[in-house]
Amino acid sequence: MSLLVFSRFATLSGFIAVALGAFGAHALKTKFSAYQLDIWQTAVFYQFVHTLLLLFVSQQTSLICSRPMLLKTICYCLVAGILLFSGSLYLLAALSIKWLGAVTPLGGLLFLMSWMLLAFAYTGKKHN
Repeated sequence: MSLLVFSRFATLSGFIAVALGAFGAHALKTKFSAYQLDIWQTAVFYQFVHTLLLLFVSQQTSLICSRPMLLKTICYCLVAGILLFSGSLYLLAALSIKWLGAVTPLGGLLFLMSWMLLAFAYTGKKHN
């Protein structure tokens, strides 16, 4: 899969994050408890942060030649992390299915792995 696909996913994810953030702030404000809204807002925040990171990583042409598989691995981790972490929180807030809370940390681990792999990608890289 090319890095362009990850850039496209990031733009779609950014759109969805804005839409779900607005939906939560307006339509769900009277329907959700404060706890559910907090979960929803956490999902939106982490989706935004990691969508921006995905867009950044997918545009790193300076690393593409030297470490293309590492960049793709980071992108896969970010996509899976967004789907598992934020996705499980959206469903937990909306449906109150408690076992979904057990899925969330898997997404969090993928986020952590993404950040560590990104740090690794820049080690040994010559700076101009």
